[in-house]
Amino acid sequence: MKTILIAGGNSGVGRQAAHDIVARGHRVVLLGRSQAKGEAALTSLGAPAERASFLAADLSTHDGVRHAAHRILGAHARLDAVLHTTGILTTEESRTTDGLHPFLAVNYLSRYHLTQLLLPALRLSPDPHVVMMTAAVPPTDGTDFSRFPHFEAFDFGRDRKPVQLANHHYAAHLTRTENGLAAAVVNAGMPRTDIMRAAPASMRIGAKILGPLIFDSVGKAAHNPVEATLRDDWETPAYWGKPGRFEQRTPITLDASTTERLMNISHALTGA
Repeated sequence: MKTILIAGGNSGVGRQAAHDIVARGHRVVLLGRSQAKGEAALTSLGAPAERASFLAADLSTHDGVRHAAHRILGAHARLDAVLHTTGILTTEESRTTDGLHPFLAVNYLSRYHLTQLLLPALRLSPDPHVVMMTAAVPPTDGTDFSRFPHFEAFDFGRDRKPVQLANHHYAAHLTRTENGLAAAVVNAGMPRTDIMRAAPASMRIGAKILGPLIFDSVGKAAHNPVEATLRDDWETPAYWGKPGRFEQRTPITLDASTTERLMNISHALTGA
């Protein structure tokens, strides 16, 4: 039985992934901001306490990530996988207490920071996996990282891609630096979840009108993340771009100097 940490496991795709992983006989540890949603998620799993647990955590800040990692490591000496499903959709200019835009803090930096802190537990697994869920951004070297990481006067149209693509670079970094660890990035597609709550009104209206045509089921969106988390018949680092089609994956091949620069920045920001 594997122990899988699911960041964002109290709602949406993460909650569905938890259902699927528990159904296959494994243990899950869920992270999320809402205690109420976390308790509801545990109830819906129908698993005994030793097979499912929840920790409330705010992963948008450095202190929140550190506190979460401390509690996780205190409860679990070994982790077999970390599945990152946390994500926010916001186009507004705002800053966390660390002076970073929330889109960067949640959709990339928290994944880097939390995983780095949990590496001691992952290294005890015979087959550790780290899987990061993003929007549909395939690995490419044609991205401008000149505004990374501060993104002054955040522009969603311009800054979304480098934030998401940083996950690919982290997967490449983990593969190079952690012997035996498999790292992946998975496009979640367009599932109908509450991530749209912070989107602009025009985007929410468009999603409501076009929803039946464009939205994937949550089960379909969770399929590839779950398979990548549990299976070992794929070569790391890998990217899954088509929800529900595990057999269709792309190797992550990126410029190593760019990866090193992004990881140095991430380390400087977090200390991890």
